[in-house]
Amino acid sequence: MKIIRLVWLCVVIINGLYCFNNNNKERENLNIAIFINDNEYTDLTTNAIKNAVNVIKVKTKYNVIDHVIRLKEENGYEAGQIFCELLSNGLAAVFGPESFALNEVIESTALSLQLPHFQIFWNPKLLPQDSENRSTIFNLHPQSADLSKALATLIRDNDWSSYTIIYEEESGLVRLRESLKDRKSADPIVSFRKLGPGPDYRTVLKQIKNSEDVHFILDCRADRILDVLRQAKQVKLLEDYHSYILTDLDAHTLDWTEFKEMPANITAFRFIDPASDVIKNIRKIWRVDATNIKTGTALLYDALNVFITAFRDMAAKEDPIIKPLDCDDYEFSEHGQRIGELVRKPPKTSKKILPGPLSDPIYFDDSGQRTNIDLQIIERSKTEVGFRVSGTWNSKKPNVIRYAVTSEEREKELQKEIQQKNFRVVSKIGAPYLMHRSPPPGKSLYGNDRWEGYALDLMQEICHILNCSYTFEEVPDGKYGNYDPDKKEWNGLIGHLLNRKADLAVCDLTITYERRRAVDFTMPFMTLGISVLYAKAVKEPPELLAFAHPLTLNIWLYMATSYLVISMIIFLVARLNPNDWENPHPCDPNPEELENIWTIRNCCWLTLGSIMAQGCDLLPKGVSTRMATAAWWFFSLIMTTSYTANMAAFLTMSRMGLTIEKAEDLATQTKIKYGCVAGGSTSSFFQDTNFSTYHQMWVQMESADPTVFESSNTDGVKRVLNSKRKYAFLMESSSIEYETERNCDLIQVGGMIDSKGYGIAMTANFQYRKAFNEAILKMQEMGILSRLKTKWWTEMNGGGVCKEEEHADDNAAAELGLDHVGGVFVVLAVGVVIALTFATCEFIWMVKKVAIREHMGFNRALMQELRFVLNIWERKKVIKKNTEK
Repeated sequence: MKIIRLVWLCVVIINGLYCFNNNNKERENLNIAIFINDNEYTDLTTNAIKNAVNVIKVKTKYNVIDHVIRLKEENGYEAGQIFCELLSNGLAAVFGPESFALNEVIESTALSLQLPHFQIFWNPKLLPQDSENRSTIFNLHPQSADLSKALATLIRDNDWSSYTIIYEEESGLVRLRESLKDRKSADPIVSFRKLGPGPDYRTVLKQIKNSEDVHFILDCRADRILDVLRQAKQVKLLEDYHSYILTDLDAHTLDWTEFKEMPANITAFRFIDPASDVIKNIRKIWRVDATNIKTGTALLYDALNVFITAFRDMAAKEDPIIKPLDCDDYEFSEHGQRIGELVRKPPKTSKKILPGPLSDPIYFDDSGQRTNIDLQIIERSKTEVGFRVSGTWNSKKPNVIRYAVTSEEREKELQKEIQQKNFRVVSKIGAPYLMHRSPPPGKSLYGNDRWEGYALDLMQEICHILNCSYTFEEVPDGKYGNYDPDKKEWNGLIGHLLNRKADLAVCDLTITYERRRAVDFTMPFMTLGISVLYAKAVKEPPELLAFAHPLTLNIWLYMATSYLVISMIIFLVARLNPNDWENPHPCDPNPEELENIWTIRNCCWLTLGSIMAQGCDLLPKGVSTRMATAAWWFFSLIMTTSYTANMAAFLTMSRMGLTIEKAEDLATQTKIKYGCVAGGSTSSFFQDTNFSTYHQMWVQMESADPTVFESSNTDGVKRVLNSKRKYAFLMESSSIEYETERNCDLIQVGGMIDSKGYGIAMTANFQYRKAFNEAILKMQEMGILSRLKTKWWTEMNGGGVCKEEEHADDNAAAELGLDHVGGVFVVLAVGVVIALTFATCEFIWMVKKVAIREHMGFNRALMQELRFVLNIWERKKVIKKNTEK
């Protein structure tokens, strides 16, 4: 039994050796040339080539002889010589090299000989096309147009309005042409900075930092990226508000361990997916980490796969002839065009010999360039070392990026980042937004405890919602922020933000067009407009005899004199006129005497009743007397009506508080000067307006001497109070409301002449802007913003002292107080007192006469007459006749 088994084993071994010898006899040698760069990744590429060649030998009948040539980039002439020597041995195809410097001589030779040439690097040079003989040059690297479109779409989605391009070579700018093609003249200028030969790039990076740009496109080789970023970190160009896009497809293969805590955002493109099943299987064979597989190595592997598959398909139909070629001869290869056709249009039943491809799918156009490209957009992870996939891009839909990270996931990540963030907040001293807090006796205040105000409470409420922290600081120059065209820089709060000394600016900072071009703003937390601050009219207490003011003292004296003179004239005329002498006894037709009723007393009574518009029961009968009386009546009519009209006007003028009703009234007069804060949003409104009235106001403000501009609202308020209603100050309505709540001598004139808002300023493209907007909107819905305004406007620091006064309409009558008509009551009282005095005197005189007539004592007569006078029911009085007569 053992002998039989031994014999069977010998037969099997002999048969195997026979078959092996026959297979070796049937194998065909296939020469290929592979040019690779001599660098630190050469061993990985060589290992990949050996594994691919071994698989080809196992799965096909071809004995692939790989001529791997390692060259430096500067050895272009040597590459040409080696290539020509290999051609004499009969090359089936040439692969590589990996750089443009070595490629030119190899590409031109292969193109002239129509030898299949597979390139694995980005080649900006467009290949010429022959209508009869198509090119045998194939580039597996994504073409520049696709990379440029992907970059343009990413820039658009990131909303980069301005950025700086940091490039290594001018040829790399071709990748950026699509992102620059659609820019408009109104868009900010894109800056270009060349890195230079290196290794020190800090001079260029410092110039970039001074440009105040925060978005960068870094176009350089992968082996330079980390050096550039290290030096960028030294010049503080890797802060949390900086963003970078790396154009090299091997950026993800670098060691990013030292940048794990880097706050800047870094985005890159990736052509090879380390997480794909093919890569996972290949890395086991190559014994390498999937993230370390370079794009060039993967594309070289795919190029071998494409070539050997096409060569197999060609050999299935006809015997390929690989003949030696000469660089100095004009003879073409016989298999080049056929291989090219099969590479461009492989049979539907064709299957790849090698596993893969690694950069699937692989399609070529007529010029040999890759089509239907899939790129991954990757971003540096802030929680761990390395990158994560944030989206994918396909060349068939160049304007669309399919994002892998949803908006909900982004918001959760931002919320987590905000919770770990301490925002640096810059503000400007000015009540009630930010004020210095008085420390308790014997204690000092530090940090945010040094201040108080609306801005501090606003940030406290926002951070309560977002669960973050903040630190306040005061802007050194005390300005809001204006652009200086001479220095070409911003000052104040805006300059503080642009210099990256703060993250946020919170105060009464108005959102304007110019500021929006420099920084971003949240939605307004307060809506307001420009209005006029003016001083109330000083109401002097009216005089006791204010009713006499409508006429001057001279007029009153002339009227009194006229009254006496005309009374005497009427008395004289009545005595001269016979018609005014009347019969005292009308029943007696022949009286013995005539009586004239126009005594001096009656004449004075007639003229007094006329001037008082009351009339008289005595009227003259003579023509001359009536003429004199009519002249006095006409005089009385004119004087009475003039006094009444002037009295109404006098009372109206005395109660008129404002001489201007709205801002436009200032433009039509010259007595009241008006101004605003120099360099603020209010001055910008009048300076840039197209409305003729407001432009006229700006011209008057600019030409005023002395200047009507003030450095702050506080100075403007002081000037209004001290100008005795000769100066009006144009400022925001919210600030006017704050001042009028505390100073009762101030008033807001008219409504708002524009509409604007206060917002929180932040650096451009601030990644937490949406979260702050949502917090402000939530505060508005919850009534927190209204409560904060009520607190700091009407409750804190003396607010609510002045009650709102309601002004009557223009057509409504002015209400008179006792102070205005007190003199009339005095005249009435004096008249009554005089009347009572005369009545008392007449009564005593009458009592004395009664006492004499009735022979009784004065006291008895006085008591008797008093009892009669006080008996109000007695209407008749008995007169006792004198018996002695």
